[in-house]
Amino acid sequence: MLFSLGMGVLGYHLLARINWIDSLLNASMILSGMGPVSDLHGTTAKLFASAYALYSGVVYLAVSAVLLYPLVERLLKILHLQALNTPSPAQGNQHPDLSED
Repeated sequence: MLFSLGMGVLGYHLLARINWIDSLLNASMILSGMGPVSDLHGTTAKLFASAYALYSGVVYLAVSAVLLYPLVERLLKILHLQALNTPSPAQGNQHPDLSED
């Protein structure tokens, strides 16, 4: 998180020629999904802002998936949702573990 924020602050400061406080504000707003605050002038600044916004979106989705995976997996185990073990309608209602001898 600090790496991403630092990368954004440096990019906004060096490429967009925005002061340090406004660079921090823009970077933190982009990372939080709120959008930029300052107007950007110049092609380089706009290209950086676009790349940084795409990067922060991808990182957000990746981190969310990694953090939510254990919870979703546990929920599926609790609910016994195992699609591979459920018989299809063509196989009838007989479950292989419940067959009568």
